[in-house]
Order: sequence, then structure tokens, then C-alpha cells
Amino acid sequence: SLPALSIHQLAAQGELIQLKEHLRKGDNLVNKPDERGFTPLLWAAAFGEIETVRHLLEWGADPHVLAKERESALALASMGGYTDIVTLLLDRDVDINTYDWNGGTPLLYAVRGNHVKCVEALLARGADLTEEADSGYTPMDLAVALGHKKGKFQQVIENHILKLFQRKGKE
Repeated sequence: SLPALSIHQLAAQGELIQLKEHLRKGDNLVNKPDERGFTPLLWAAAFGEIETVRHLLEWGADPHVLAKERESALALASMGGYTDIVTLLLDRDVDINTYDWNGGTPLLYAVRGNHVKCVEALLARGADLTEEADSGYTPMDLAVALGHKKGKFQQVIENHILKLFQRKGKE
């Protein structure tokens, strides 16, 4: 039954009407963390609930919050390949290169998940290609190790590097 669900569960499931009712009841429930430090926004981002993410941001959810293991809404959205949420969060000036307990960054998670559009969006907004995971892998190393080389990753990353060089040449 829906009334028994927490604000975190409602956010993860995209139950906007019930979520709105819950949030009206308490002060700053919109940024209330659960036992893992996940706020409703982090749950909505992790499950690709774009409308819920949009509403939570409008209602004052803090997009900069990190959970206990340093998970960010941006990293969780990148992991799932939710490019629309990634873009929405980047528009809120979240740290694009934030790393979690595992040394993972949003870009590394997007590469790991084979989410090409997400990778393109992150690179276009300044994600650091040289950032290494705790394993020592850069995003390109990871793409090759996972066998994404034949896909679009190499092309996307090479195009990004070319753009950087072209920009440098014009300065």
C-alpha cells in the first residue's frame, strides 16, 4: 500500500502525487537522508525518474548532496545512463568530477555502463578525461578494457580531444 512508503521509496518509484503530500507535511523533508545518506533526489536520479527529479529540484532539493559513500545524484544518473537527468543536474552546477568511495566519477560510471550519450553530455560540459578510478583506469582505459572500443566511445573521446586542441589553437 502506497501510504506506508517512505519519501525515499516514493521518489525512487516516481510517485509524484504521494511524494508531494509527504513533503508538505514536514520541514525540509525534501533533503532528508535515509540510513545510507540518500536523499529523495538521489533515489529519483538512480532510478531515472526525470519528472520526480525535476519536481524535487523545484521544491528545493539540494543537487550537491553526497551520500555516506560519497555517491552523488550525478554519478547515480550517469550509472543508469539517464542523460536527461545528467543534463538537468549539470544545469545546477553540480561537481562534474566528484568521486565516490570507489574512486568512481560520473564519467567513469557512464563509460562503464556503455552509455554513449551520457559520456558525450559529460565531456561536452567539461568532465575530466584524465581522472583515474582507484583501479588506475582512465575513462578511455576502461572503455577499451570493457570491450567498448569497437563502439562509439573511442570516436566520442577522440572527437572531444580534437575539439580541445582546436580550441587551444584558436587562443
